Amino acid sequence: MSKPAQSLPRLRLRITAAAERTLRTGHPWVFAGSVREQNREGTPGELAVVYDRQDRFLAVGLFDPGSPIRLRVLHCGDPVAVDAAWWDRRLESALERRHDLAADAVTDGFRWINGESDGWPGLVLDRYAGTLVLKLYTAAWLSRLDDTAARIRARLNPERLVLRLSRNIQAAAATVGHTDGEVLFGPAPEGPVTFLESGLRFEADVWRGQKTGFFLDQRENRRRVGALAAGRRVLNAFSFSGGFSLYAARGGARSVTDLDLSAHALESARRNFQLNAHLPEIAACRHEPVRADAFDWLAARPAGGFGLVILDPPSLAKRETERAGAIDAYERLARHGLRLLEPEGILLACSCSAHVSAEEFFRAVRAAAARSGRTFQEIGVTRHAPDHHASFPEAEYLKGIYLRLGRR
Repeated sequence: MSKPAQSLPRLRLRITAAAERTLRTGHPWVFAGSVREQNREGTPGELAVVYDRQDRFLAVGLFDPGSPIRLRVLHCGDPVAVDAAWWDRRLESALERRHDLAADAVTDGFRWINGESDGWPGLVLDRYAGTLVLKLYTAAWLSRLDDTAARIRARLNPERLVLRLSRNIQAAAATVGHTDGEVLFGPAPEGPVTFLESGLRFEADVWRGQKTGFFLDQRENRRRVGALAAGRRVLNAFSFSGGFSLYAARGGARSVTDLDLSAHALESARRNFQLNAHLPEIAACRHEPVRADAFDWLAARPAGGFGLVILDPPSLAKRETERAGAIDAYERLARHGLRLLEPEGILLACSCSAHVSAEEFFRAVRAAAARSGRTFQEIGVTRHAPDHHASFPEAEYLKGIYLRLGRR
């Protein structure tokens, strides 16, 4: 018969010298292959302490025996008590980083907690007006879910809290009675929830949609697109629910073409335009949805015709083995997008592939421009929005580059 959980000794890990060095740099993961000694079996979500080669405390984190990331580090340095007060302080720290966003009267959709970069490894918390969405990427949080939900409710008092689960932990969640899209507290939404971003209204499918229901991470690029769109014909490729398109329309675009393979995404974009039809700039902008494969449509389209082209595809490299092919695809996309620009037109090319570095992506887009035989001016590059800040290399995924075509 096993010993009661409360009488078990603290789970202790010793790791390789290389992994020790990595932890000391602030990296928040210990991989399974780096664990060289463990005093007993551990359970998902249990606190485990890492000791260095001199038997000194090095770090404490959430143990996950079913994941290649065996430990998600909470703290590295001097010993600390990871108790309720400690978690309260960590939540407060994340909220304080978003103080300006929280005070923005025309934006109530943003990220409250961004996983490891906010000291909550494998967990994100997004706000959509009165609805909060808690997404988990590791089974280590399942045993702590009740406490975490109660802490969020006590501090932020949302109308409801929705649970989203990454595919890799849905089976484990089912064994403890949790499902993707579950409402942890509050009334179940009757449909997509509506929120504000920069004064524009959007819907978010918080219980079935991609990510937590909307691509909150592109807010800053959407704002810039709005400032660049006046008088232009705009193409939004991989348009999803039309976020860039609405900003462009409000910014004075003559027309906006949404290009996406998903009929569901295009219908969501149509509804978002309806939500904002009271704005005269949006009512005056011609909105054309096109359902097609973006790669094929862009390749077949005659040259010219657009003053602003936005390329924001889904991740083209979900694993390291796909990196080289993704870089080639990004260059091909950029080549097609640049070809469709009118004189003095602007291209925004984006990547959300973590396996493709910013420099690799920028190099691919710049190469497409150089091989086009036309003259382009690079007018800016962008990375993560403030509420999606990245504190370690694996968290860095988002990048964008703006190019302006010269006059003929």
